[in-house]
Amino acid sequence: MDVAALSMAMNQASLGQQVGIALAKKAMQTSEQNSYQLLQMMGAPTPEHPDLGNLVDLKA
Repeated sequence: MDVAALSMAMNQASLGQQVGIALAKKAMQTSEQNSYQLLQMMGAPTPEHPDLGNLVDLKA
């Protein structure tokens, strides 16, 4: 294998690795944003109704 072919193969491998890292970073950013939005939704409680959960209807 000559030097030019070896250089091209190494550059292609490096490019593939860089693309993989970029995709992983994007996936991490998306996951972080989704987690933040979920925490924001969970952090805002809805007002509770005073009668909810106080009675249980049973049928025998």
